[in-house]
Amino acid sequence: MDTTTRSAARPAATHVAKRHRPSPALVWLGSLILLLAAAWQAGQALASDCPSLLQHRFNSLQTGQPQDLCQYRGQAILVVNTASKCAYTDQYSGLEELYRRYKDRGLVVLGFPSNDFGAQEPGSNKQIATFCRLTYGVEFPMFEKTQVVGAGRNALYRQLESRTNQVPRWNFHKYLIDPTGREVLSFPSNLTPDDPRLMNAIHRMLESRRTQGKTT
Repeated sequence: MDTTTRSAARPAATHVAKRHRPSPALVWLGSLILLLAAAWQAGQALASDCPSLLQHRFNSLQTGQPQDLCQYRGQAILVVNTASKCAYTDQYSGLEELYRRYKDRGLVVLGFPSNDFGAQEPGSNKQIATFCRLTYGVEFPMFEKTQVVGAGRNALYRQLESRTNQVPRWNFHKYLIDPTGREVLSFPSNLTPDDPRLMNAIHRMLESRRTQGKTT
């Protein structure tokens, strides 16, 4: 082949290479598929590591955004059905104190406002959030108003009832879940957040969490 022929062949080869180069759209689509696959695998790993009792989502009281309870796995969890117009409403102060005192050691308090008892939580989610923040300085996680007893009770409370054979009989009933998600204790509404029975159970669970190297 002479020089002229070789020179003419080069552009043709270059043209073929360009023709088979993936388009930017295809590259982007491939990257997206890989990211989605990685996210799915991470989600599967998270679900397998999360106790069944925590495999629920509820909307945040403050933001309305869905929150996965699996984010609290490995912590001691105090679940409380709350109300703004109850004789026990001042327990918000004690619950917030518990949360601030022990959150760095692995305790979280989760509030579930409910109008199930005496219609003592009649407000909207926004009104409840404002009341809790301004009146008691509540910073522990709370969720949108829900039902905790009866046929319409939410899935978490169904499981808590199944685990303990006890249901809330009034506002501010307390369930304490150990960091493994296996042990659940039940405490009545009139038991205050600083009661020695609750405090002893919290200390025991937090100590167990520390010695077993549980992480948040």
